[in-house]
This record gives sequence, C-alpha cells and structure tokens, in this order.
Amino acid sequence: MSNDYEEGLESRRQVLGDDWVDRSLANLNDFNSEFQNFITRYVWKEIWTRPAIDQKTRRYMVLSTMMALGRWEEFRLHVGAAMRAGFTKDDIKEIILQQSVYCGVPMGNHATAEAQRVFDEMKI
Repeated sequence: MSNDYEEGLESRRQVLGDDWVDRSLANLNDFNSEFQNFITRYVWKEIWTRPAIDQKTRRYMVLSTMMALGRWEEFRLHVGAAMRAGFTKDDIKEIILQQSVYCGVPMGNHATAEAQRVFDEMKI
C-alpha cells in the first residue's frame, strides 16, 4: 500500500473510529475496493489533513453540509464521530440551529431527530 493510503487510513480512523473503518474494510470487494482506496487517499489524506482548517472546524463543516444535503446516514455517522471526539450535545444543537436558518426549519427538525437517534444509540 502507498504511504498516502496508510496516512489516509490513519486519518479516517481518527475521524470515524476503528469500528466504522474496520467494518468498511471488511466489506471490500472487487467492485468497491478501488473507490475505497481513492477516498482513503484523497478525502482522508489529501483533504482532512490539510493544515489550514482545524479538525473541529472540518467537523462543523461536514455536519452542516450533510444536513444541508439531507444525507442523513452520513450526518448520523459524523454526529457520532464528533461526539467521540469531544463534541457536546450543545455543539451539535448549535450546528443544527445555525443551519436551520439557511436550510429551513423542516430540515432542522429532521436533523434534531437524527442527532437524537445517535445520542440514544450512544446512550448519552
């Protein structure tokens, strides 16, 4: 494996957690392995490790974007990852409130329910 892949994998584990990454790697096959290699090198190595934006800000950006796009599986994934990285429920609430102004109250209402689902699963 390339150094970029290994560094990307380390970054991916730091952001999403070992359990998520291990499940993803366990599902590699002939069809998806090139895509997984690509996102590990490009997204997790080239983008997430750039020094201009700190990790907390990147997490805020991803959560806001996933909410705006209505990508609820990714939103939940990143809510859980943010909580494991030290975010609080209040941090998540502030993101949802801010985005509700720009994405609409129905989107904020749905995001609140999705975040609560994660909190319930995490028992927090």
